[in-house]
Amino acid sequence: MRVPLHELVRTSIRDRILSGDLAPGDALPSEAELCARFGASRGPIRQAMSALSAEGLIETSQGRVPTVTRAPLAQSIDDFFSFSAWVSAIGHRPGQHTIELALRRPDPVLASQLRIETDDLAVQLLRIRSIDGEPAMLERTAFVAEVGRLLFDFDTDAGSLFDYLIDRGVPLDHGEHTIDAIAADAVDSEHLHVAQGTPLLRVRRVTTSADGDVLEVSDDRYRTDRADLVVRNARTHQPQRPFVARQLTTATDRPDQGSTS
Repeated sequence: MRVPLHELVRTSIRDRILSGDLAPGDALPSEAELCARFGASRGPIRQAMSALSAEGLIETSQGRVPTVTRAPLAQSIDDFFSFSAWVSAIGHRPGQHTIELALRRPDPVLASQLRIETDDLAVQLLRIRSIDGEPAMLERTAFVAEVGRLLFDFDTDAGSLFDYLIDRGVPLDHGEHTIDAIAADAVDSEHLHVAQGTPLLRVRRVTTSADGDVLEVSDDRYRTDRADLVVRNARTHQPQRPFVARQLTTATDRPDQGSTS
């Protein structure tokens, strides 16, 4: 299947931004230059610019050449560590602002995720996570009550919940992540400063103890112009059967079969 021309242009420019070849503040080639480079009319070029602008990668204005805004930061989910630790490790300033911290009975979906009953209690947290003071992710987290109650003795705007809970002896040992995309709802729109319907990158996590007990579930929604997710794979085991090269034989190698009459 042929890739649409506007998508080819978008991908080419996006890759240059993400690789650092085009830095924040750099001007993109003019519309005429892009038309000549890709053998395209103005329509596909403008479609590509519109898509890049919607991602927050470029800034466009009437009568001016588009310029690069910033490249999203890449977060690896190979290792299990906090948002704060990741942002600090790559040389940026993490931040958080708590919108809600509440002890309440879960709805049936959340109860099922936490493996508790709807009559039990859960602690639910809604926080904005920021990078260098700008909103990057909206965090919806829920804990089983015995873990979540610890948060009422902690300033949830002060730092990493992950580190605090581990210091308090909570065995946050394993995390299972599910990654997909979702359209921003009214809550996302308000706190991430994006229009409703804007595509967001979503990571749903289930955190368990070494014994498999569910301790926390989360739904983290990232602005796509603030963060990318990276998964690195390595081949860690050998094939079940060793590879054996098959020796090819020629006609002269084969024994005579003798003809029968």
